[in-house]
Amino acid sequence: MSLKVIFLEEFGKAFVPKRFIPNLRKYMLKAGFNEVPYKFFGLLFYISALITTLIFIIFVYPYLKKFSLIEIYIYSFLSWFTVQLFFAVLFILLVYFYLDLKIYFRTKKMEEQLPDFLQVLSANLKGGMTFEKALWTAVKPRFNVLGSEMAKASKKVMTGYEIGKALTELADKYDSLMLRRTIDLIISEVESGGNVAELLDRLVGNLKETKALKDEMSASAIAYVIFISVIVIVISPLLFALSFHLLILLLGFIAKISVATQRVPTLPFVFSKASINPGDFKTFSLAAIFVISFFSSLIVSIVEKGDMKGGVKYIPIYVFGSMSLYFIFLKVLGMLFGNIV
Repeated sequence: MSLKVIFLEEFGKAFVPKRFIPNLRKYMLKAGFNEVPYKFFGLLFYISALITTLIFIIFVYPYLKKFSLIEIYIYSFLSWFTVQLFFAVLFILLVYFYLDLKIYFRTKKMEEQLPDFLQVLSANLKGGMTFEKALWTAVKPRFNVLGSEMAKASKKVMTGYEIGKALTELADKYDSLMLRRTIDLIISEVESGGNVAELLDRLVGNLKETKALKDEMSASAIAYVIFISVIVIVISPLLFALSFHLLILLLGFIAKISVATQRVPTLPFVFSKASINPGDFKTFSLAAIFVISFFSSLIVSIVEKGDMKGGVKYIPIYVFGSMSLYFIFLKVLGMLFGNIV
């Protein structure tokens, strides 16, 4: 078992360029991982190799038997390399997407807890504690991730670590300009011997005021969010469902006219049957609804939150909601239009 684990880790390290390792380490720290998961990277390589093997055996190799031996080797190498590269890039993008979202939500949660933590820290300093002791005492279970990171920084400080260095390392673990500026102000005030409690009170006031302004902006944009949501989830599926049944009605009328014109050979024109497939239109409708709802969820996030990453939680609501209503509208309109043709 240990040999297999080492083998996975070695494969993971082999496919990460050395110049990217320091930046990858910092990126993993921002996502909350203390170590780079090389074993997981190695496992992804084996999974991509297994998928490539199955695709090659099932889909590619049967078409290569008609070629010569040299051509089989060349095409086998090119197809294997292309498929393996595709899945490797796909897995890298999926991992990056997951880590990027984890960093985003981790940072947002920390920024929400930061004013309360600074308020507790300020109260401890006003009570006569030293900064090191106040920092350690301010760590509470309700602060969750921020509390655990502050506890680590506090332990470093209490064991002789420089306050500025410990807090700077803490700020590097988050992709937050707010935390970085707050830490810089605290460090400069501690090193200059100023009134840190007063600085913390001003910071808490500014942070809460900023949060209130963001909430007010989000509330003012609620009308746009409602408008976009109604258009995407209700109106768009209804129009596609209505178009589908109108297409069926039109095809039915054209078919009847075509039969009638064929019975009267003296007419100078003849209607032929339409070659449009309603099933293709339904497939197009589903694809269009998916694309519209997906990007609309991101637009709603930008309008409401000011960034795109926060819209990930809206994607299932918009996609499944719009598609569910599409099938419901298809059924209801099918009952209404069923007896016309």
